[in-house]
Amino acid sequence: MPQSWFVYHTSEDPFAYPVGTGTLKLRLFTQAGQQLSCTVIHSDRYDSPGQEVPLQMDRIGSAGIYEIHEAIIQTSTRRSRYLFHIANAAGQYIWYGERGASENRERAGSFQYAYLHHSEALKLPLWSQDAVTYQIYPSSYNGGTLKGITDKIPYLQQLGVNTIYMTPVFESPSEHKYNTSDYYKIDPAFGDVDGLKTLVREAHRHGIRVILDAVFNHSGDQFFAFKDVMEKGEQSPYKDWFFIRSFPVTQTPAPNYETFAKAEAHMPKLNMDHPETADYMIGVAKYWIRETEIDGWRLDVANEVNPAFWSRFRQELKSEFPEILLIGEIMHASGPWLRGDQFDGGMNYVLRDAVLEFFAEQSTGPDRFMEQVLHQEALYNDQANSAMFQLIGSHDTLRFLTACKEGGRGWDRESTAIQRMRLAVFFQMTYIGIPMIYYGDEVGMEGATDPHCRKAMVWQEQAQNTALLKWYQELIFLRKSCDILRKGKFRPWFTDEVRNVFGYTRGMDQEKIGLIINNSPNAYELELNVYRSDKNLLTDLLSGATFKNNNKLIVSIEPFGCLMLY
Repeated sequence: MPQSWFVYHTSEDPFAYPVGTGTLKLRLFTQAGQQLSCTVIHSDRYDSPGQEVPLQMDRIGSAGIYEIHEAIIQTSTRRSRYLFHIANAAGQYIWYGERGASENRERAGSFQYAYLHHSEALKLPLWSQDAVTYQIYPSSYNGGTLKGITDKIPYLQQLGVNTIYMTPVFESPSEHKYNTSDYYKIDPAFGDVDGLKTLVREAHRHGIRVILDAVFNHSGDQFFAFKDVMEKGEQSPYKDWFFIRSFPVTQTPAPNYETFAKAEAHMPKLNMDHPETADYMIGVAKYWIRETEIDGWRLDVANEVNPAFWSRFRQELKSEFPEILLIGEIMHASGPWLRGDQFDGGMNYVLRDAVLEFFAEQSTGPDRFMEQVLHQEALYNDQANSAMFQLIGSHDTLRFLTACKEGGRGWDRESTAIQRMRLAVFFQMTYIGIPMIYYGDEVGMEGATDPHCRKAMVWQEQAQNTALLKWYQELIFLRKSCDILRKGKFRPWFTDEVRNVFGYTRGMDQEKIGLIINNSPNAYELELNVYRSDKNLLTDLLSGATFKNNNKLIVSIEPFGCLMLY
């Protein structure tokens, strides 16, 4: 028995999870570099041992120090017992079960998936799989009003997006509105409730969904409940809505209560463990859906709120509004929040880091980039991956074009910045999940981190990068018109570290599209392994160029070019 193989699996999400009625997906990590073959044997958990059926697992790819293998097993009884047989080319093998690795099948034990409950399968809104989202910072968009946003709905439709996500629009003394003073009132600077109703109605008329931003981790210090605590101290009926360390409440020189971030006195942290606070905020969420027919919530600082609140939040909202989309803002790995009991998806800042490194900074190569992409995908179940907001920038980051100009190889990195951003957008629009565009990126806006990334939207055509705008429109059109790019599986195809080129496929049933990205200033002719054998001729959907696809595939790719082969 080999002594040095690393293998890992546990019979819980994201290593074992339902993907349909009686259908269980299994994921196994094995040590990279060993070229291991993995088979899962499985049966009903009440069948007599020895009746298990073998199924060869698919090797998905390498995520650095480990490789990912997956299999989908069917169980008509919704119960499963399974274990893994792992072997190398030399004939060495191990059995791997819940008792660990062993040369003996019985001593390895078996994993148990006791029952595939319907409720465990994460149910997403039907519309989310087709979504392309556009984030708007209302203060900076077409005059800073809801009417101004409404007036630009034809522009958004022409761009091709079908979902709007707006940062907070509720009453607040700040420009960013993340310190809410009245959760039931639209900030007068933006308009009123009728203005929001009109925006949503017009958006829906143009086939565009609307998602609002809610801040339930903290309120503003002008929120009625906190003002009451400030005034009445320990006698306030709202004192338990917050985390007050002592009375009377003081804000200077440092607040004596918990806040958002570090001593942000104007943002007192809400106690969502308190039933009255939780009732109030769930009431807020329901009110705006009922009143204005919005399509989703993006929840701010979601990882600092008690998960028990989010479970209740999801259950109550989904039972009344099953097509509502819930996105949690978690700026690190968010797997624990995406198991089907809290959020549909998250804002994928961790993937953005990988995109930033490869395309903007060019500080990593395609091997590392692909490893990072696969690593992030392996942290989540399929449903969560399909509902992640895949962003390359937001109101909390520097603009991606600025990052490209500040990074990159060579003395002429500024001259290649747009080209590298085009490649990042190509990846974003051809990857799994929900692409999210930060307003202005599509016309080449620049800016460092907050507040410079929140400048007013550029509307003057002479100040816009119209070629970049057309690139966005073309890619969004292709994504929306091609089921494979929205619903197909992502698989690595090849990496060429020396040339800084890589390829991947999106596949659904027997159909596949091959995507190639050349993140270098050199043109290349590449001889590639054939990723589909059913077509003798492949067409680049971007340029119309054709390539022979017989025993081998030879393609030409331009400097900082990309191909979409179908």
